[in-house]
Amino acid sequence: MFPYIDLGPVHLGTFGLLLWLAAVAATVVLHKNFVRNGVDADALTVVAFVVIAGVIGAKTWHELQDVADLRAAMRQIGAPGWKHPFEVAVYFLHWFQAGFAWFGGMLAGIAMLMWQGREAKPEGMTGWRAAVRMLDLAAPAAAIGYGVGRLGCFTSGDGDYGIPTKMWWGVGFPHGLVPTAPGVLVQPTPIFELIFSLILAWFIWQLGKKARPLGWITGVYLVISGLGRFLVEMIRINPKIYWPKSAYATSNAQAAALGSVVAGILLMLYTRGKAPAPSPVEEAVASPS
Repeated sequence: MFPYIDLGPVHLGTFGLLLWLAAVAATVVLHKNFVRNGVDADALTVVAFVVIAGVIGAKTWHELQDVADLRAAMRQIGAPGWKHPFEVAVYFLHWFQAGFAWFGGMLAGIAMLMWQGREAKPEGMTGWRAAVRMLDLAAPAAAIGYGVGRLGCFTSGDGDYGIPTKMWWGVGFPHGLVPTAPGVLVQPTPIFELIFSLILAWFIWQLGKKARPLGWITGVYLVISGLGRFLVEMIRINPKIYWPKSAYATSNAQAAALGSVVAGILLMLYTRGKAPAPSPVEEAVASPS
């Protein structure tokens, strides 16, 4: 794997590069969804704000899971002293390159999307309706962005891989940020999540071709993405911190994924039977010019 790419004096982390590519892919999909639904909003601005919020939220959630490690990291970052700001900045950037929690990023991203929806007023909606409509519009873009972003975990070998395996698709990360032992092959879970996310994005895109109750598509996304994350965690090396000695041992990500599934089901039940939101896509198909 290639955690870093050196171009002369430039030292680039592949995780950051793939995160940028994920944002580009999400922007393209969101823009196309805006166009087909007649939404006058700038997809690039929306994604830029969501990415910033998501990264901060994911890093914050991850670090707050182990406050002792966070304090140790802060002491190391500040060790050179504030008279050496360059060294402090280097330590901070190195610390910030790894250690992100999906659930924290999702929560922060949802909050930012809802705020962006209230500002953009898609299809003339205002208030909470505009916020929820933005979530529906962004669902396929979120799936694409998540899947492509997982490639950054794969190329950097940051510890998001799975348990050891003897299957032909096993991969080793001897030079990763969190290296595997020499000769040990593990489940390439980021690749599994990429494939799953691409299928999910296609499925939600197809759902968006018809008028749906406001928030229903978001509910579908929360249920399916949460289920996918719960299942992949079963073969990932993340520690099982809840009921660790029982048959129901779960990781923090699995608990968060279950919360996503429950929230999605409740949202789908709440929206069931309600009037569909306007769909310029369906109207265009019914009355071609």
